[in-house]
Amino acid sequence: MLFNYTPNRENNTLTIQREFLADRAQVWDYYTKSELLAQWYAPDPMIITTQVMNFHEGGYWHYKMADQDGNVYYGMTQYKKIDPRYELSFFDAFCDENGKIDINIPGADWTVTFIERGDKILVQSVLTFQSLADLEQILEMGMEDGMRATYETLDKLLAEK
Repeated sequence: MLFNYTPNRENNTLTIQREFLADRAQVWDYYTKSELLAQWYAPDPMIITTQVMNFHEGGYWHYKMADQDGNVYYGMTQYKKIDPRYELSFFDAFCDENGKIDINIPGADWTVTFIERGDKILVQSVLTFQSLADLEQILEMGMEDGMRATYETLDKLLAEK
């Protein structure tokens, strides 16, 4: 399936495009329901546990990621705009167990669109960072490999439906 990962250093953005062999409603559900997000949103073998999920404009998803070595990380997604089955926009960042944003790891504003292409859905995510340094830090952290891994897991889950 199509996977494009394109940083744009002139405007501090990262565009990620991925096709899935599924319908729009299925993919939307995997992006918006905590029990489904937990199945794919972190690379294997990490496990996600939802702390709080309020999926509505102005709401948020606070989650915990844990690996087999006992390392624990927290993330926070703050929903800005929701156009059901077509587009999501949100701010996503690492945080602590109480939801306080970690200022040492850059967060990003995401706009995710769900575009039908015959029997496939193209998910396009445009991440906007505060600065070029923030974009570079995320690139160096290995986000491309992480996104590939999570999307492969999502592919497997969608194939089971």
